[in-house]
Amino acid sequence: MGKTTTSCNLAAAINEEGRRVLAIDLDPQAHLSLHVGVDGETVGTTIYDLLVDPEADIEDAMVQVRENLWIIPASVDLAAAESELANLPGRNDLLRRRLEPILDRFDYIILDCPPSLGLLTLNALAAVDEVIIPMQAHFLALQGVGKLLETVRLVSAQVNPSLKVGGIVLCMHETQSMHGREVVGEIDSFLAEAKGSGLPWDGATVLRPAIRRNIKLAEAPSFGQSIFDYAPWCPGAIDYRKLAQRFIASWERGTDGSTVETKSGPQSPGEPSPSSAGADGENQTAADSRSSDLES
Repeated sequence: MGKTTTSCNLAAAINEEGRRVLAIDLDPQAHLSLHVGVDGETVGTTIYDLLVDPEADIEDAMVQVRENLWIIPASVDLAAAESELANLPGRNDLLRRRLEPILDRFDYIILDCPPSLGLLTLNALAAVDEVIIPMQAHFLALQGVGKLLETVRLVSAQVNPSLKVGGIVLCMHETQSMHGREVVGEIDSFLAEAKGSGLPWDGATVLRPAIRRNIKLAEAPSFGQSIFDYAPWCPGAIDYRKLAQRFIASWERGTDGSTVETKSGPQSPGEPSPSSAGADGENQTAADSRSSDLES
C-alpha cells in the first residue's frame, strides 16, 4: 500500500492545493490507474503505446479524472515493453523525450514506478528531477532502500545528473512499535551522514508527517477514488494533505526563491485547518515538478 497509495494521494493532495498535476502509471499492474477509476484495458492509448509506438499521440493518452488532474494509464501490455525496447537506441530516456512537449502544461508530474529496477524504472529516473521513497519502517524494506539508492546514484552519474532523492515517506506507520522506531532512527542517521557528500541523497530526510496506518487508505482504491474523494478527513487524508503542503512549499521555494502559501481543502465541522507538508523500498514513485519527482 505504500507506493501506489502515495503516488495517487500525493497527486490528489497537490491538485487539491490548486496545482495542475499529471500522474503517470508505469507499473504493468496498473494499480494507480484503477485507484483513480480508470481501466487501462479499455481506455484506448496508454503509457505502453507511448513507449513502443512513435506515432502514438500523448494527447490521446491523457485522461482527466478531476479538475486539473490527469492520468496517463497503464495496462497489462506494459509488461512486454521492456523486452520490446531492449535493443532500441536511446531506450533509457525514451519517456523523457515523449514528455517534453507537455511539460510546461503541468505544475507537477508524478510517476508510479514498477516494483523492479528495470528499464521502465530507469526511464522514470531519467525523466524526473526528484525521487521520493515510500517505505514501511521494517528491516527488509530498509535493505531495499539501499539497493534503490545505489541505482539512483548510477543513473545520476550516467543518465540524469540533476536527479536527487528528496526524502523517504513512512507509510502504514505505527509509532508505538519499537522496531519501527529503531528502523527510522537508522534511516535518520544514514541520511544525516550523507549531508555534504554530494551524493544524490545529500540533503534528503525522513519526511514528516508519517502516513499513519488507516483502513480508509486501503478501502479507497476499491471505489476508484483517492482518499480525498472517499474519506477526506480521515487520518490518512490529513497526513497526505500535510505532506503535499510541505512538498509544495519546499519545491516552489526552490524554484523561484520565494515562499509559497498553500491552501487547505474544504474544512470539516470542528476540524482544525491542516498545516503545511517500500514498505517496499524497492518500489518507486517519481514526481516531476518542472516540476518534481517521487520514487517508492
